Amino acid sequence: MESDVLIVGGGVAGLSLAAALSGQRRVTVLEAEGSLGHHSSGRSATFSHFGIGNEIVRGLTAASRDFFKQPPDGFSEAPIARTATALFIATEAMLATLDTLEDAMRQHAPGVRRVGEAEMVSLFPPLRTGPGAVVAGIVDADGLRLDADALLQGYARTIRSRGGKVLAEARVASVAPQRGGWAVVTDTGDRLAAPILVNAAGAWADGIARMANVAPLGLRPLRRTIIIVDPPGGADVAGWPFVKTAVDDFYILPEGGRLAASPVDEVPDDPCDAQPEDYDIALAAWKVEEYTTLAVPRVQHRWAGLRTFASDRTPVAGFDPRVPGFFWLAGQGGFGLQTAPAMAEAAAALILSAAWPEQLAALGISPHVLGPERLIHG
Repeated sequence: MESDVLIVGGGVAGLSLAAALSGQRRVTVLEAEGSLGHHSSGRSATFSHFGIGNEIVRGLTAASRDFFKQPPDGFSEAPIARTATALFIATEAMLATLDTLEDAMRQHAPGVRRVGEAEMVSLFPPLRTGPGAVVAGIVDADGLRLDADALLQGYARTIRSRGGKVLAEARVASVAPQRGGWAVVTDTGDRLAAPILVNAAGAWADGIARMANVAPLGLRPLRRTIIIVDPPGGADVAGWPFVKTAVDDFYILPEGGRLAASPVDEVPDDPCDAQPEDYDIALAAWKVEEYTTLAVPRVQHRWAGLRTFASDRTPVAGFDPRVPGFFWLAGQGGFGLQTAPAMAEAAAALILSAAWPEQLAALGISPHVLGPERLIHG
């Protein structure tokens, strides 16, 4: 099967780029699993906010918001995002970090404001406040709760409607350069070829590079655990905010009538179908009881996902300067969903040799900032 661009990875990174390219190039996406976004995109907290990542990540988040609020006509039958409140909390020991976070967030969300204990409890009733607990917070009433499945399916629908292909259960068995491009063979024996190969394989991206005889970038897959617990006394939690500590120690948010919580753990792991471990589940439950008045007699559900980072925690998009036609789209960490539209626009501009997006340039985001050359040594 011949394409102009062959994308390895059917998570939000690969699908969003394929949607941006489709209609202009013949695009094929290969997803190893039977469902799209199986390992990372589908296991995200699905909340877009400015309290995560560095300034480049915040800029990419800001540049993606218009897409979420007003997606293209026909993109999805259901809304892909809804406005929701985010509350960032701090103990006495975290106040300096909260100050820094507030300044950084205000660059993109001027409506953020400082709140005290009474207002925090009114927003999130089980919050534990006072000496030795949470004493201050900042509120962003313009956060976005994303629908990961609607987003993934919307991108896939766009690709197919423009003549592109999205192939599930198409695990890559071999990658080899050929005259004028790349040849890929799947584990079922299907053969595909394209002048440009996009490596959007998430935790497997360095492995795909090695398979193609391209030196890896040193990407690190880190496991994160989330648990589901019951709300207090059957309370209606639908309007409760996303709550996160100023430092990466804990977050909790409504999920299907219950509460999803995480100790914001980052456990080094191999590329795999990540599963939660007993210690991390217990740590998550303990954090719930540390920061809230909730008791956790039973964990209703638990899961884990891999978040893959470059060494500088900035996502990667660009052609490998050492190997013609090999394009990196990786290292989105825990912010892949909320930055996908802007990352896709940037990557598409590079692949199509088009003008760099003005909005990204205005935010100080250049091809060099995202390019893989910054991670290549020697």
